[in-house]
Amino acid sequence: MAFYRVGPETERLEHRVFGAEDAEAFFSLNGNPDVMRLTGEPLCPSLEAAREAIANYPDFDTVGYGRWGCVLKETQTIIGFCGLKSLPDLDETDVGYRFLPEYWGQGLATEACRASLDFGFSTLSLERMIGLVLPENTASIRVLEKAGMQPDGEVIYDGTLALRYVKRR
Repeated sequence: MAFYRVGPETERLEHRVFGAEDAEAFFSLNGNPDVMRLTGEPLCPSLEAAREAIANYPDFDTVGYGRWGCVLKETQTIIGFCGLKSLPDLDETDVGYRFLPEYWGQGLATEACRASLDFGFSTLSLERMIGLVLPENTASIRVLEKAGMQPDGEVIYDGTLALRYVKRR
């Protein structure tokens, strides 16, 4: 199995695995109430918890891919994450993204999402990928639609109702 610790590159972004040196950026993102409000996930409570989350993220070692840190080329700053996640309980691969608020509305999530979907089709030879989004997260729904994903019903995931979007090869 190949391990893709570096993901796709776009015009403005590089995608790479989070390292221990990225704990502050990870905490800034996942500890931000505005960012986390519509994710269905709890806030990251501390810098130490961020370090542990990075150290214990298994996806790259188990399936070879995961959520990459998104580095803004212009500043070499981590501004969010985007990538693919295997969801064995649904037998699906999910595309997901999260960006700091100061980078919202600039098309970066759409750029990263498209690149991750392209990577899934071209590099991983996936036939289909999904995006799960809370119904009230209209901005994220727009990102999935701009990336070419189509609505495909609803699903209960982790006890939460989510809209499912799909894109096929």
